[in-house]
Amino acid sequence: MKNFIKLSILFLILTGCTPKSETKNAAYVKLQIVKTEKDFEKLVSEKGLAEGFYQFADSNAVIKREHDTLIIGKENIKNYYSNPEYRNKTVTWSPDDVRVSDAGDMASSYGKYVWTSKDTISGKDQVLRGVFHTVWKKQKDGSWKYIWD
Repeated sequence: MKNFIKLSILFLILTGCTPKSETKNAAYVKLQIVKTEKDFEKLVSEKGLAEGFYQFADSNAVIKREHDTLIIGKENIKNYYSNPEYRNKTVTWSPDDVRVSDAGDMASSYGKYVWTSKDTISGKDQVLRGVFHTVWKKQKDGSWKYIWD
């Protein structure tokens, strides 16, 4: 009976620790996603939309754009943003929240973005604000790539 009680107490202690380690892991993954978002935004700023969206895309990534158009695949996303229409456009964004899967290999982020472009006639900045939602997948090398944007 004493052994049963000892084992029961040990079991309760061990299972009581599990949520804390999961919470710690989720917090770490959230920090990774926020850093990835910042690195993504920085690359877009430095190298342009096509290169930024290409580098951070999973090979099977999908983006949804105007008129509910889906652009599927990393190469198609790069081609989409290589259109001259995007040369004078910039985008900034910041995640408001990050959610992490129980396994820690998937995450999603959402927040606000700002697209800025020059009006070709007036030369004035045109600003479009909105909300983004990105789904992230952990890669075999430990990096994070988006699978949906």
